[in-house]
Amino acid sequence: MNEHISRDDLETAMKDLVGEGEATVAGAAKGAAGAAGAVTVLALTLAFLFGRRKGRRSKAVVEVRRI
Repeated sequence: MNEHISRDDLETAMKDLVGEGEATVAGAAKGAAGAAGAVTVLALTLAFLFGRRKGRRSKAVVEVRRI
């Protein structure tokens, strides 16, 4: 019952724990980057379309006369 934990046991356990975390972060980063890109494209598209619509509604009419 009196088991001693050596330094090597602790190092091995920490490397396993950190390795799992790095794999999880690497997998999540790819998905997050794709989602961020999609949201950016959607936001730019909506801003462009709403800007065009507003420009059509309040377009100024300019009349040029020659003297």
